[in-house]
Amino acid sequence: MLGKLLVIGFGPGSFEHMTKRAQDAIQESDCIIGYKTYVELIKDLLIDQEIISTGMSEEVSRAQAAVHLAEEGKTVAVISSGDAGVYGMAGLVYEVLIEKGWKEATGVSVEVIPGVSAINSCASLLGAPIMHDACTISLSDHLTPWDLIEKRIDAAAQADFVITLYNPKSGRRTRQIQEAQRILLNYRSPATPVGLVKSAYRDRQHIVITDLKHMLDHDIGMLTTVVIGNSTTFLYDNKMITPRGYQRKYTLNSTEQRLKPHERLRHENEPWALHKGKNDMVQQPKKWKEKNPERSSLQIALEALQKVEKNFDKSTNNKQIQQKQVVVNNPITSIFELAVSPGIANKKFTPKQMMILAEVVGDEGSMEYTPHHQIILRIPTSNPDLITKKLDDVGFLLEPIGDVFQLKACDFCEGEKKDSIPYAEELHEKLSGLDLPKELKVGFNGCGMACFGAVNEDIGIIFRKGKFDLFLGAKTVGRTAHPGLPVAEGIEPEKIVEVIEKIVYEYKEKGHPNERFFKYFKRVGNVQGYTYKDMAPKIEIEPAPCGD
Repeated sequence: MLGKLLVIGFGPGSFEHMTKRAQDAIQESDCIIGYKTYVELIKDLLIDQEIISTGMSEEVSRAQAAVHLAEEGKTVAVISSGDAGVYGMAGLVYEVLIEKGWKEATGVSVEVIPGVSAINSCASLLGAPIMHDACTISLSDHLTPWDLIEKRIDAAAQADFVITLYNPKSGRRTRQIQEAQRILLNYRSPATPVGLVKSAYRDRQHIVITDLKHMLDHDIGMLTTVVIGNSTTFLYDNKMITPRGYQRKYTLNSTEQRLKPHERLRHENEPWALHKGKNDMVQQPKKWKEKNPERSSLQIALEALQKVEKNFDKSTNNKQIQQKQVVVNNPITSIFELAVSPGIANKKFTPKQMMILAEVVGDEGSMEYTPHHQIILRIPTSNPDLITKKLDDVGFLLEPIGDVFQLKACDFCEGEKKDSIPYAEELHEKLSGLDLPKELKVGFNGCGMACFGAVNEDIGIIFRKGKFDLFLGAKTVGRTAHPGLPVAEGIEPEKIVEVIEKIVYEYKEKGHPNERFFKYFKRVGNVQGYTYKDMAPKIEIEPAPCGD
């Protein structure tokens, strides 16, 4: 009767970080085969099994012995620290089996039990250095030719991976880590953060955070894992942090935006998950600020991130330009987002305005027309003040985007029905850009025709016979879409701004994050004395995804 091979990754070495399946598999085995240091780490789990331990470089013989014992009918545990499939024993065991003609249906049973690899355990002790694309490279040339390892380091450095080096140095093998540093310095700043973790989660755990230039000044051995940051990795309070992307977005009057729950997994928004602080992605030290009072630290950071270092040597002999050093610098691109329009009542763009739009957006930005007489601009820039000045100088009305108050007014029949325009402008002046639980659109119509569709917005205001009618809680999308509930008629003009302010500030204070106004109105049942009544059409229809 054929036996079973249990190829076990037991993690960094502490029982707290070993899976229950790994512990059970060790105890249900007849034989334990592993490197002697690994056997020592799990000795408290052993009962009366046969133990076969060998030296570090005898992986192949361990795999062969394990297969032989399993073919005799025994349950054999082949142990590796970290994960058995990451520089562990899993691959070698399969290679030995394949050489013997093994088939899964008829041969010995094989179960590979995953564990926490060093890249994960060490990263957890350093902060969050592998939040973006990362790779692992073993510097051991025992089983891989060194020239191939060199090519992999070079390629990973060029591609700006966060790199984790396994097996960086041994008593006899000291040159490889020096060569790795040399290659990396061809592409990365000497100040790139580097973490050195020795014996993660073991009794002799030791952690050093340094930089690429000085990493060799510290003790590095076979039990050390070296984590090298990419061009965006930074240090904060002795922690290595790699942002989850190379792009951040901000709008007028704001350098950070919270993520809505449904947007947290969108690629373009992921970097915001790490941003804290009022003015900076990373708060600068007090002394630094005192020495640089003339510019905000945000401006300094954004300018620095836009620079790419390139140094070239010009050969006078062959008249060719040879690249001396290419520093990979993939800065976190800052995208400035805002909305522009000709005005509250004015809906006509001028040729000069359109020319300025083309100038400030350039080839790398984008313009998106909306049905609300606005154009949304998204512009990569380190100088938003220059952009806003150019737009303001040609008469644009500038507004932030996101979860803010937005007034949508008609053109008042090109200004002929002008009596209510001052109230629309006052509302815009007092509330435009106000942060809210969810974007809030207020529709404003200058006459009873309501041709601009104000009743279909979160709050609808219609000027009729010298007074205002008020509508609340329109649902603008979905099969149960409906206009706002008419809640008041004949509001005196001098009171309309105060009425809207109170409604909006109540929603700001009491609305749940990401809760649209119509949902808030329905939940609370009464807003500033106006009572909710269900306006949704009574239809019974199977829900279907958009487009069906």
